Amino acid sequence: MNTAHAWIGAISGWVWGWPLLILLVGTGLYLTILLRGLQFRELGPALYLALITRKEEGAEGDISHFHALMTALAATVGTGNIAGVATAIAVGGPGALFWMWMTALVGMATKYSEAVLGVRYRVVNPRGEMNGGPQHYLSRGVGGRFGRMLGSLFALFASIAAFGIDNMVQSNSVADALRESFRIDPFWTGLVTAVLAGAVILGGIRSIGKFAGFFVPMMIIVYMLGSLVVLAINWRGIPDIFVYVIRDAFSASAAAGGFAGSSLMLGIRMGMARGVFSNESGLGTGGIAAAAAQTREPVLQAMVSMTQTFIDTIIVCSMTGFAIIATGSWMRVSPVTGKGFTGAPLTIQAFSTGLPGDWGGYIVATGLALFAFSTILGWAYYGERNVEYLLGVHAILPYRVLYIVASFLGSWVLTLPNISGFQLVWDFADVMNGLMAFPNLIGLLLLSGVVASETRKFRGRTKGSHMETMS
Repeated sequence: MNTAHAWIGAISGWVWGWPLLILLVGTGLYLTILLRGLQFRELGPALYLALITRKEEGAEGDISHFHALMTALAATVGTGNIAGVATAIAVGGPGALFWMWMTALVGMATKYSEAVLGVRYRVVNPRGEMNGGPQHYLSRGVGGRFGRMLGSLFALFASIAAFGIDNMVQSNSVADALRESFRIDPFWTGLVTAVLAGAVILGGIRSIGKFAGFFVPMMIIVYMLGSLVVLAINWRGIPDIFVYVIRDAFSASAAAGGFAGSSLMLGIRMGMARGVFSNESGLGTGGIAAAAAQTREPVLQAMVSMTQTFIDTIIVCSMTGFAIIATGSWMRVSPVTGKGFTGAPLTIQAFSTGLPGDWGGYIVATGLALFAFSTILGWAYYGERNVEYLLGVHAILPYRVLYIVASFLGSWVLTLPNISGFQLVWDFADVMNGLMAFPNLIGLLLLSGVVASETRKFRGRTKGSHMETMS
């Protein structure tokens, strides 16, 4: 087992190393230039379209613009927004938050492009449902044996990742959070998680979208309110946020308190890696959710989809980072370990410092449980679409049942004291998650001309009309 851990851990470190991060950010930067900074010029109209207009009446698709966005947010607003941000700051210093922002800003162009292609190359399956994403724009857009191979590889990697890091690992996080804060037995957490997830997942994308439309805004608002209260109580530390973030983004972070210090390159790497892990820009998942949207125009849904990266990282991740820095928790030493806090315990420390009594810990534990549960739902759809691509529609129901069972196993079995496979499951699924990016990024680069063409054609069709949103 130790040998397997070592091998998978080494592969995970390579997959998520500098080559992938440079390719991810480089692709986003290239698409930003190609689209003339569209994500900056059109963010306001895109948010209005997503949150106010919400849908196109009479358009072909399974769910509205809004529900497609909420499904994508359900999948990405997860443990990375709480534990991932804390880990980035604990290891890379406050400057890591700056690089998370930079990764998200160029990642919005990547997410936009994934959504354009997801809608452009989507197909209708025998059940009358939309199916799209990298597996389809690689096989149909890139085409030929090479495109089909890339599409199949993406679908395989995504199907495995869905079961591991985006299901069992997330349900395990739910069980851990509720056990530590509320003393709830993981068996019952797993059972309730599986029942609730099953009630939503078995209904397909319309059920997931409808539930996400209510659940996701509620959980984000509750977590943000808690974060804002922490900042309000610790208002004297707010100026320090921007001083630390900007200063440490371009210099090494000196050791202080429980913080061991970090190099400039480590801060950049941690910020970029955790940013991509959180918002998934470049992994291809944005195209899967976008393909289900009721729309006549790929560009309209793409504008909506790119706001997911903005909301996930620029807003939600920032709230976690701000609370950690404003309370000075990233420099404190744990009385138990004698070392600095990291991961979810660091976020809990920040909220506990900022709020009276046990409220801080309860808010983080509840937020962690809700965020992880939403990820389980969103990734159920992503995995389903890829399993369907590989095996056909007859595989959908068995997949859903297995996925629900896996959520129970993640909550209960992986928390048992004699089970040592949790880290192996995490590392293996993390590898699959990273490997999704390679075929997807190849497809984005090869099909970038299609993205630019669709954008220009949309601008031409809507020029001078009330639908004009492109500059």
